[in-house]
Amino acid sequence: MGNPLMILVISFVVGLIAFALGYFLRQYLGAVKLKSAEAEAQRTLSEAEAQKKDLLLQAKEEAIRLRDIAELEMQQKGAELRRQEERLQKRQEVIDRRFESVDTRERALNKRQSALDRRANEVNKLYEDQMAELQRISGLSQEEAKEIWLQMVEKDARQDMARIVREIEAEAKAEGERRARKIVTLAVQRIASDQVSEIVVSAVPLPGEDMKGRIIGRQGRNIRAFENATGIDVIVDDTPEAIILSGFDPVRREIARVAMSKLITDGRIHPARIEKTVEKARQEVEQTIIEEGERAVLDAGVHGLHPDIIKLLGRLKYRTSYGQNQNQHAVECAHIAGILAAELGANVRIAKEGALLHDIGKAVDHEVEGPHALIGADIAKRCGVHSKVVNIIASHHHEAEQDPDTLEAIIVEAADAISGARPGARRESLETYVKRIKALEEVANSFEGVSESYAIQAGREIRIIVKPEEVDDYAASTLSKDIARKVEESLEYPGQIKVTVIREMRAVDYAK
Repeated sequence: MGNPLMILVISFVVGLIAFALGYFLRQYLGAVKLKSAEAEAQRTLSEAEAQKKDLLLQAKEEAIRLRDIAELEMQQKGAELRRQEERLQKRQEVIDRRFESVDTRERALNKRQSALDRRANEVNKLYEDQMAELQRISGLSQEEAKEIWLQMVEKDARQDMARIVREIEAEAKAEGERRARKIVTLAVQRIASDQVSEIVVSAVPLPGEDMKGRIIGRQGRNIRAFENATGIDVIVDDTPEAIILSGFDPVRREIARVAMSKLITDGRIHPARIEKTVEKARQEVEQTIIEEGERAVLDAGVHGLHPDIIKLLGRLKYRTSYGQNQNQHAVECAHIAGILAAELGANVRIAKEGALLHDIGKAVDHEVEGPHALIGADIAKRCGVHSKVVNIIASHHHEAEQDPDTLEAIIVEAADAISGARPGARRESLETYVKRIKALEEVANSFEGVSESYAIQAGREIRIIVKPEEVDDYAASTLSKDIARKVEESLEYPGQIKVTVIREMRAVDYAK
């Protein structure tokens, strides 16, 4: 029982001692840390003081440097301001001198203006005196003199106007001719087709004179059978080694020519053989017509046409106009019209199709009454051709007041004239040529003031001599336009006609 108490007392005493030792140890350690912190703070404060002194020294040095820079800049700006002030002072002196010069000139100009005003007053007074003296001498009032003067001015103005009109016309004509020549030349050059004045052959050569008797046959039975089968007249005359086939239908005449050539080559000529040969020749010609029509369509670059239209185009191979083959003429017109339409921005397809079909009526004009243009237009309309193309066909000769409705119609009309009027394309009869020349001169002579007129250059130019006392220069220029317009309205002609009006004044006297 005594031992546990002792242990408890000892334990309490040991704990108390340990607590006391811990307390004193903590106090000691706290004091040591406090001294260490105070020493560290003192050291930091010393370093801060040193840094403060260094910063203050650097700030003073920087302030001194900035002050020196500012003083230097102030000096430089002051020098620049002094220089600018000197320049402004010099400029002000120059301006002052200029103002003094301007004032001097202004005073001189005022004096000169005063002198000019006095001179103008003197001139006006002299003019009035001279006008009064002129009126007294001439016996004319100012209004009468003004009227005479206006007449002279009007005459001069009319002459100047006529000259200007001629110059403008010449310039416009030159430019128009240049552009037209370019377009037409390009069109003709690009087609570059060989045109042959082809005439359907109506004479059939024979190997000998004895063949004529065989063609006639016993009591003329062979020739009668041939004429009945073909509808063509066979003329056997004194023409050596040849017979003539006569008929208004060119296709029938071609069938007869082919059949006759086959009979002559075969040598067997009798009515049964004639009928068989004619039928075979008819089939061959029909096939040739279709092939020629297709070739024309292909050459012209026009597609989608009705078979009947193509067949009529082929029939044009056996149709001529003034010696010009109409099938080739149609293809040539299509090429020219297509090129012209492309140059002028028109519808190329419509122009080419209209040009190819414009003379389609000539294939049947010997069978149907009426102008070939209207016949062709009616056929094209029935075959479903475009309405613009129908108008082109109907109006290319202005038949029955059919006028062109589109630019393409005008182009086709021009292409038709180009193809037909160029050298070598057609042969014009002497009678037609003489009538055209006389009609041209009659148109020119129908105008007042015309003394004489002469058609030259195969009717491509007409020269008109006017009476100078009735027609002045201005009227001569107007007269040429009027005559040209009347020629266009009243005559039909290939190409163009140049109208030249000549006015000359002749003074004649005699030495006695």
